[in-house]
Amino acid sequence: MAHEEVKVLSTWLSMFGLRVLIALKHKGVQYEYKEEDLQNKSELLLQSNPVHKKIPVLIHNGKPVCESLIIVQYIDEAWPSSENTSILPKDPYDRANARFWADYIDKKLYDAGSRILRSAVAEEREQAKKDFVEVLETLDGAFLTFSKGGLYFGGDDIGLVDVALASFLCWFKCYETFGDFKIWESSKCSRLPKWAEDVLQHASVKEGMAIAHPDKIVELVQFYKKKLEAGSK
Repeated sequence: MAHEEVKVLSTWLSMFGLRVLIALKHKGVQYEYKEEDLQNKSELLLQSNPVHKKIPVLIHNGKPVCESLIIVQYIDEAWPSSENTSILPKDPYDRANARFWADYIDKKLYDAGSRILRSAVAEEREQAKKDFVEVLETLDGAFLTFSKGGLYFGGDDIGLVDVALASFLCWFKCYETFGDFKIWESSKCSRLPKWAEDVLQHASVKEGMAIAHPDKIVELVQFYKKKLEAGSK
C-alpha cells in the first residue's frame, strides 16, 4: 500500500502496546510511535478510543483500531505477506486455537500478575503467585502441541500466542520483585524458560520491545505503591 499513515498510541510500560510494535516490526511496517501520558491522555487517544479511552490504539490511514489482540490480527490481515511473516496460521482450526490461547493469556496471566502487585494481604498474594505459575504451567503443556518441534508457539517462527505472551516478559522482574519469588524456579515448566530465551532474541520481538525497561517498570510500580500507601495514611 502506497502513502500509508500508521500511528501507534501507547506507552513504553504496556505489555499490550508492545504486542502492536512486535507485530508491526514482524510485518516490516513503518509507523509513527506516540508515547501517551496516561495521567493526561491526549485528545487523539480520547477521540480514537472513545469507548474505553485506553491504549494501545493503531491508527491506519486515519482509522483507529483498538484492543491489542484485535490490532495484532488486523495488522496480519492488513499487510498480508509471505507465510514466513504470517502471525496467524492459515488452517481455520489452528487459527481458532491460537486465538483461544492468546485470550487465555489475557484473562488468566494478566489477572494473576496484577493481583501479585496489588494484593496487600500475604495470603492473597501467595494465591496470586500460585495462580500465575499454574497459568504458565498450562501454557508449557500447550507449547508442545503448538510448536510442532519448533522454537516458538508458531513453530519455526513467532505467531499470535508468541506475540501475546512475549510482551509479558518485561514485567516478570516486577512480579518477582514484589511477589518475592523466582518464576521459573517456582514452576514445573520444562519448555517455557527456553522459549523465553529464544523469543527475546527474535528480531521482531527484540526490536518491538526495545522501549521496555524491566528495571524502570519496577521503579515505577514502587513509586505508585509508595504513593498509594502514603495516601492511605
